[in-house]
Amino acid sequence: MAQKMTDEEWRAFVSNGTRTGKLSTVRADGSPHVAPIWFLLNGDELVFNTGKDTVKGRNLARDGRIALCVDDDRPPFHFVVLNGRARLSEDLDEVRRWATRIAARYMGEDRAEEYGARNGVPGELLVRVSVDQVVAVKDLAA
Repeated sequence: MAQKMTDEEWRAFVSNGTRTGKLSTVRADGSPHVAPIWFLLNGDELVFNTGKDTVKGRNLARDGRIALCVDDDRPPFHFVVLNGRARLSEDLDEVRRWATRIAARYMGEDRAEEYGARNGVPGELLVRVSVDQVVAVKDLAA
């Protein structure tokens, strides 16, 4: 039977392994745009980077509202949806530092610097999202 996750459970779930998030942003016409992202949870903030000129980068600069879904598609199925508002930074030191930390999660410590250097360049944004709402459910098929 499906159950709500505790605060500790959803934080562990979204931070476990290399699960990607499916990020939804708002297009200029109000329609949704969804894209997979690498991310980290840092306290009550979701942190990721993206290109300033990507669809999500342009959307976030215009309207910072986001929803992020992280799920486990294997039985008994679990998911977390985070909602919040993004703040953008182009500070290269900050962009590179976080790009390196994010890369360590997804590519491993041995390749983190390589990916941090690749993603911590002019034209990249650091995105911080204050998480305002969480929907977290476990054991959907139990």
